Amino acid sequence: MEQDYKPHEIENKWQKKWNESRIFQAEPDKREKFFITIPYPYLNGNLHAGHTRTFTIGDVVARHKRMLGYNVLYPMGFHVTGTPIVGLAELIASRDPQTMDVYERLHGIPGDILPALDTPEKIVDYFKVEAEKAMRMIGYSIDWRRKFTTTDPTYKKFIEWQYTRLEEKDLIVKGSHPVKWCPNDNNPVEDHDILHGEEATIVEYTLIKFRYRDLVLPCATLRPETTYGVTNLWVNPNVDYVKARVEKDGNVEFWVVSRDAFRKLTFTDRTVEYVEDVPAKSIIGIKLTNPVTGDEVISLPASFVKPENGSGIVMSVPAHAPFDYLALRDLYDADLSEYGITEDLRKIELISLIQVPEFGEFPAKEIVESMGISDQKDPKAEEATKIVYRREFHGGVLKELTGKYKGYPVSKIKDILTRDFLASNAGETFYEFSEPVVCRCGTPCVVNMVKGQWFLNYSNPDWKAKVYKCLGQMRVIPTEYRVEFENKIDWLKDKACARRKGLGTRLPFDKEWLIESLGDSTIYMSYYIIARFIEKGELALEQLTLSFFDYVLLGKGNSAAVSAETGLKPELIEEIRSHFNYWYPVDLRSSGKDLVPNHLLFFLFHHVALFEEEKWPKALAVNGFVSLEGQKMSKSKGPILTLESAVSSYGADITRMYILSTAEQTQDADWQKAGIDSARRQVDRFYAFAKDVIESGKRGTLSAELKQIDRWMLSRMQNYIKETNAALDSIQTREAIQNSFFLLINDVRWYQRRGGEALLYYVLDNWVRLMAPFTPHLCEEVWEAMGHEDPVSLAQYPLYNEDLIDNGAELSEEAVKSTLNDIEEIIRVTKMTPQKVYLYTAPAWKAEAIRCACGLQVEAPLEVGTLIKTLMAKPELKRFGKEIPKFVQKIVPEFKSGGAERYETFAYLGLDEKDLLKESASFLEKEIGCPVEIQSADSPEYDPQKKSRFAEPLRPAIYIEEKKEE
Repeated sequence: MEQDYKPHEIENKWQKKWNESRIFQAEPDKREKFFITIPYPYLNGNLHAGHTRTFTIGDVVARHKRMLGYNVLYPMGFHVTGTPIVGLAELIASRDPQTMDVYERLHGIPGDILPALDTPEKIVDYFKVEAEKAMRMIGYSIDWRRKFTTTDPTYKKFIEWQYTRLEEKDLIVKGSHPVKWCPNDNNPVEDHDILHGEEATIVEYTLIKFRYRDLVLPCATLRPETTYGVTNLWVNPNVDYVKARVEKDGNVEFWVVSRDAFRKLTFTDRTVEYVEDVPAKSIIGIKLTNPVTGDEVISLPASFVKPENGSGIVMSVPAHAPFDYLALRDLYDADLSEYGITEDLRKIELISLIQVPEFGEFPAKEIVESMGISDQKDPKAEEATKIVYRREFHGGVLKELTGKYKGYPVSKIKDILTRDFLASNAGETFYEFSEPVVCRCGTPCVVNMVKGQWFLNYSNPDWKAKVYKCLGQMRVIPTEYRVEFENKIDWLKDKACARRKGLGTRLPFDKEWLIESLGDSTIYMSYYIIARFIEKGELALEQLTLSFFDYVLLGKGNSAAVSAETGLKPELIEEIRSHFNYWYPVDLRSSGKDLVPNHLLFFLFHHVALFEEEKWPKALAVNGFVSLEGQKMSKSKGPILTLESAVSSYGADITRMYILSTAEQTQDADWQKAGIDSARRQVDRFYAFAKDVIESGKRGTLSAELKQIDRWMLSRMQNYIKETNAALDSIQTREAIQNSFFLLINDVRWYQRRGGEALLYYVLDNWVRLMAPFTPHLCEEVWEAMGHEDPVSLAQYPLYNEDLIDNGAELSEEAVKSTLNDIEEIIRVTKMTPQKVYLYTAPAWKAEAIRCACGLQVEAPLEVGTLIKTLMAKPELKRFGKEIPKFVQKIVPEFKSGGAERYETFAYLGLDEKDLLKESASFLEKEIGCPVEIQSADSPEYDPQKKSRFAEPLRPAIYIEEKKEE
């Protein structure tokens, strides 16, 4: 081995060897298989630290399973369909300054290459090469024969088959539905197309149509039941309003809305025409009719009304909405004569419509007064609103005021009221984003009611039932995300599956439409199996017929008929079918948590729609995001840390180890330079240890006579093997690295400090294999230096051996270590220079008390009174009657707080502490730098300060004699 650890040299060497030996190219055999997939990356930029985390987690799982003896398939493809790559090409072609800066400076694209990437095809060709290069650089154990892009003609054939079969099952429907829409691209947008507002959802509001003469002033609400409590409307005097002719289903009305709302209405399923501008002042101070109650309500001025929210006019329910109550109260003494309002607003009576257990008649008024909220601008108003709304939603019921709806729970009434209000023309449905959405082209998006659009009928209850069944049979990691998936399945509605613009596959039954990017990335895992035969040149484009896919993926039809149609040999068709039957279903789908509501959800929906139950996915795993020095990363804006730059700067193994150890499962990780520098130092220590052990030439075996410290090291190693395997099974990479590296390295240091050396080679042999999934290149290098011919990537992963657990040795070493720590702490605190240290082991009666406590707790929970009574009943212990209660009151809490196991080991093994400490005396003397004498507290020969009375089992009393100055 080289003197110093040189990561890039080692990594280049082993990546070349892996590539030449093809050890990660998986073929069916007699072993149990394990098929793991991760989301193929979207190629509108270089892979970044977020990809690094998700993909490395997948690689660690693949490597661990491979070393456990599984036949592992870990494939990769590239996602390029949709509009983001088209949008990026347009930005590069127009030399957009921000885009050119981010992609040259942060993505690392050379300045002489970037301007040439001005078409989607050039971008795909460039980034698929860069992505594969980056993934090879970090050492992923991928079967690269199966790679593809989602614009490959052969992949398009596969997608055409998928959508033909979905349409035949009536799971694709045509209709008018709300979609996220970019007016500039004239296209629906999905998560991949969005610059801002990726988390936004489409929210269904009810528009309540308040009437004034021949005009409708609509107000959007998420709580239609509160219409019964409206006392006034809010209109912003500084907003531009317009009058519009609105026609729907033959019904014509004239609406007054903000100019922003008018624009949004033009994208709905209404025919909307501009009539004229309406000055805000002209609609303030007017009396309108509540369409639900028939009551007359006044419109009042309010600067807090935002023109872009809803219709730009807001209904006020001051009995139940703290902000409305505060806004009304703030106007009590205001001069509103400029709006023609002269009446006393105090005479507006609050209207209570919801009975809430925690509140009286007027919840908003009560909470405002109890929290001492001064006005609308008080930050506590937001908190008050959340409290009232939450309590009303979960515990509120409608009062008699609401007529036939009296007694209905607030949580159950929305859909019922919306349906009834629509039927009576008191209201209409209106869709709005939960937050602003901006397309990657820079255009603010709208909710568009698209007519003649193709939708995946995700709301189909039978389809959802099958997804629930699938999820119920699956393992979800971490388990708490099962509820998240259930909620998303329940919430999911029909989703647009086609668009007019972008890259992708045309709908086979309506060629004017392209299948959108989330719709063509659902069952591509099955295509990996076929891709291996396409790569070999055994399948031509024209041979990928519907019946071919039906047979090899679904088992429908027969190979003879497919052969006659395609010209393929029946043997080849049967081989592809057998490969599919071997590898499917997907055993684990591991992904970032942002894909739960889309990719992962659709992955389940499409699998249950097309495949038999035995081919449904087996497990899902979810991990968190990665930020960069506390800042959220963005491909298009920065900051960003690319995978390639991280590996170039620090090496693959250090990058892998750091990204996996910074956070657990769905926790978000934060990449920090200080952290990865620390990881580099730790890996250097491992390399130095391995080099020393190998160059020492010592090859200790388990058959040799082992000392206590050796038995301790053996036992500790088994614990780490057990915990690492368990953590990896649960995909807890941080926990796995903690056990396989950080805790283990501390024990190795202690082993060497205690003079242990017989098992160093054995430790290294296990340690290298334990770490191989995390730092594979380094471990291959060490494994080879140890004399192994076969790669560590295919070696047996260490397995827990209970026979090597030695609780006595572990407890003994714990006693030695804690005793040394106590001595060193006393010296540190007192700042004395010790001349001699006296250790007093526990008296026999205290050892008997521990044994008695262990026996009692087997029968029932250990209690102070019971233990004291039992001990006092023993004749030989009666003389310690004054001391027993104090000791018992001290140890019983220790038993209950986790100390029982070590005391049981002490009692069961009959550990002789005096012999143990005498055996360790030379070690303690070397560490402390002075003589150490061991005495029993039963008969101490020298105890000038009566320290022996403090001695307890596993905790000797200490007296340090200070060195006198000469």
